[in-house]
Amino acid sequence: MTSEVVGPFPDGVDDLDAYDRLRRRVLWSLPTGLFVVGSTGPLHGAVRHNLMTANLVVQVATNPKLVAVAVESGALTAELMRAGGCFSVSVLAREDRAVVRRFVKPVTDTILGQDAHPVEMAGQPVKVATTGAPILAGALAWIDCRLHSAEALGSHVLFLGEVVDVGAQPGDEDADVLRMEDTRMNYGG
Repeated sequence: MTSEVVGPFPDGVDDLDAYDRLRRRVLWSLPTGLFVVGSTGPLHGAVRHNLMTANLVVQVATNPKLVAVAVESGALTAELMRAGGCFSVSVLAREDRAVVRRFVKPVTDTILGQDAHPVEMAGQPVKVATTGAPILAGALAWIDCRLHSAEALGSHVLFLGEVVDVGAQPGDEDADVLRMEDTRMNYGG
């Protein structure tokens, strides 16, 4: 699969492909975490739930407490975040790197409890946040956000969420958090 070479390019660059490879390598070197973003909302007449692997997650304001999540424009998660007006972020331990691979595509196997909330997604136990967004039950910590705003940015949408609730596993305060560099995955550039 060939990737599209995207500009702009500085004056004097003769080999656009070589420059693009360099630029991607530099952008991939930016340290980022690796998270699972939960979403829920009405879609085509039914309430859907999804979990998605993401690395573009960061706190961007302290008053109000806002978290930004960048999601591909056409992704199911983007649709659900708009429709449901919320999202969650599950923070994982380094040893859970295999878990994120379960969520690189939309979840198709969800088990619902008697209250119609998900209890398992892609074989992983989940619980439901205050907003209704799913959270991985085994996450080191989690953040629950009400959608504040969204900004279209070409290939991605930047969703800003106001933090309405958080949680953490007791005793895991010193655990190492999963980062992109802990996997063979790369994204962006």
